[in-house]
Amino acid sequence: MRRIELTIDAIEQALNDSALPAAGGGILALLPEAEKDRLPLLQAACQRRGIALVGGVFPALIERQAFSKSGAWLLYFDWMPPYFLLPAINAAGDAALDRLVSAARRSLQDCPGNTPKPTLFMIFDGMLPNIASILDGLYLELSNRVEYAGVNAGSESFQPMPCLFDTSQLVGDGVLALLLPGNMAPVLEHGFQPPEHTMSATSTEGNRIAMIDWRPAFDVYQEIIRAQYGIDLTRENFYEYAVHFPVGILRANGEVVVRIPVALADDGSLFCVGEIPENSMLILLQAPAAGAHGCIAHLAENLRAIHGDLNGVQLLTFYCAGRRMHLGDEAESELLELRAATDVGEMAGALSLGEIGSTVRWGYPMFHNATLVCTPWKRT
Repeated sequence: MRRIELTIDAIEQALNDSALPAAGGGILALLPEAEKDRLPLLQAACQRRGIALVGGVFPALIERQAFSKSGAWLLYFDWMPPYFLLPAINAAGDAALDRLVSAARRSLQDCPGNTPKPTLFMIFDGMLPNIASILDGLYLELSNRVEYAGVNAGSESFQPMPCLFDTSQLVGDGVLALLLPGNMAPVLEHGFQPPEHTMSATSTEGNRIAMIDWRPAFDVYQEIIRAQYGIDLTRENFYEYAVHFPVGILRANGEVVVRIPVALADDGSLFCVGEIPENSMLILLQAPAAGAHGCIAHLAENLRAIHGDLNGVQLLTFYCAGRRMHLGDEAESELLELRAATDVGEMAGALSLGEIGSTVRWGYPMFHNATLVCTPWKRT
C-alpha cells in the first residue's frame, strides 16, 4: 500500500514503483471526498497501463494514526481478486438482492480452488436505505460460503454523492465488492456495553423509528436520557447529544448492533444510519470514551488470534465517522492505541459511514455504526 498525492506526476511515479505485473495486477484506491474531482487522473493512468482499478470515496483517510483530507491510498494486488461494481442497485426494485447474489456467485467461480474461504468485502454507498435487509438476504443465499465484511463510502454530510468507482466510471446508489483471499479476514469491534433497560421498536420503516413502546420515538428517547443521564434533551440540542447516545438493536445471541440517530422529524420520529426492524428490542447506549471497555485491546487480541504476529505488517483500518464525531480529538488517540497494541508497521484506511461484519468469528453479517474494521493488508 502506498499513500500518494493525486497529481499526474505522483500517480505515474507510484505506478512505476508499484512493480505490478504487466497483466493481472490491480489496485484498491481510497480517496477522501475533498479529492474526488482528481479521480479521473488516476483512472486515466490505470487505463493506459491496463491496471484494474476499483475503490471508494470517503469523508477522510487514515494516515499516520490521524485523519487526512488529501491524497489517496493505493492498495496493490499482484493478482486482482474477483470483483464487481453494481450501480443504482435499487433502481429495479426488489432486484437489488438478486443482482448482488448473482454477481457474488459468478465471482466465486473465479476464486482459486483448495484455498481458505474468501471474504466478500463490500463497499456500499452509505446513502442506500436498505443495506441491512440486503445483508440478511445475502446470507440466506450464500450462507457460509464466504466470510462477510465491509464499509460504507460517501459524504459525511449525508448528501447523495457518487462514491464508488472502477477504471472507467464513478457511480452512486450501489455496491463494490471484492472476494479477498481467506488470509485477509477483517475483524470488527465497537466496545459498547448494553444496559439492562430494553424497549421495543413498535413502528419502524427502513431507518426511521416512528414509535417506541407505542409512543412517539423522540418522547421515549428524551425521557430515558433524562432519567439515566440527567440530560434535558430538546429538539434544539438534539444534534449536539444524539451522536453520544445511540440506540442499540439487541440480537438473540446478546450481540448489540449500534444505530446512531442523525435526524429528528416533526412527528417525533428518529432517523438512524441503518435500518431498524419493526418490533426489534432496543436499548439506549452511551457512547464509550476512547478505548473504554478494553475495545482496542480486544480488537488487537482478535486480530492476532486470526492472523498471528502483526509486528511490522500493514494494517488496513476503517473508523466510523459517527465514532469520531462522538470522541472528537480522542478518536486519534484510539488510532495511536491500536498501533501500539498491534505493533503494526503502518496503518492505512478511511473514515467510514457504517461498517459490516460480526464481532465474533464466522458470525452473521450485520450493518453496524460506531465500529472499527481492521485487517492485515497482504499483497497477493
